[in-house]
Order: sequence, then structure tokens, then C-alpha cells
Amino acid sequence: MDNREAIGSWLSGPRATAEDMGADFGYRGERLGLPQEGPNSIAPVGRRFGAIFIDWALCVLIGYGLLAGRDLQSANNWALAVFLVMSLLTVGTIGCTPGKRLLGLRVIAVDGHGKLPLWRTAVRTVLLGLAIPALIWDRDSRGLHDRLSGAVQVRI
Repeated sequence: MDNREAIGSWLSGPRATAEDMGADFGYRGERLGLPQEGPNSIAPVGRRFGAIFIDWALCVLIGYGLLAGRDLQSANNWALAVFLVMSLLTVGTIGCTPGKRLLGLRVIAVDGHGKLPLWRTAVRTVLLGLAIPALIWDRDSRGLHDRLSGAVQVRI
């Protein structure tokens, strides 16, 4: 193996290296019984980041305009509380936050492909507020907060 190939395998990560050695991981969502493409397939990571960016911007705007007395630093503190309440209410009732809706995503229960029950939505929201569980993903691109709450983010 020459140095370029070694550097390439290091940069592309262990999954790419294992696939090069013949391991078959299947597509994201296959283990969950989800389609590879189209509605109810695993939500792309870029869209999920875009949705959380839209949601956070909306929460900062609400915090700034309504709760923080037009103090930007205080608005950022309020934004987390607004984000958690918004996530609990919107995911718990319609299955998606405003950002997810704009980008064509929703949160569903893994076991029934329906809306996530309120108690699972609460668990997901608390873990999402801690941030670290959302940064730990499995091979289906599900964050730890989604795994522990039995949820998956899919395309609409």
C-alpha cells in the first residue's frame, strides 16, 4: 500500500476502509425497514443541520424580540429554552419543527412509522438539549437522542 492510499483510507474513515475490504453495511435505514430513497427514507445529514439552523435562528429571534428585552446575549440564553419548548410541542403534535417542515423532514417512531408518543418526544427533547447525544451517531445516521427515544428522522 503506498502512502496516498493509506492517507486516503485514514481521511475517509473506518467505514470506507471496511467497505474496501468487502464489508457490506447496506444503505442507511435498511436495518430499520425504511426505503433507500423517497418518502420515509433516512433524512440527509445536510438537511438536518439546515433544519436545526432554521429552528435555532427562529428561537433566537423569539428570545430577542419577546423575552430578552432586546439584549442579544440574554436572547441566546432564552433561545435554548424556546428551542426545547418548541421541539417538545411541535414534534410531539405534528412530528416536525418549523425548520424540519421547511426542509421536508419529520420525526417518526421506529416501531410503527407513526407519530412519536409524547413521553418519547420529551425524552428526545431533553437529550437534544444536552447536545452531546445529538453528536453521537450510528450507522443509520441516527443521533443517540433518536436511538434512546425510539425515533428516526425521515424525508416527507
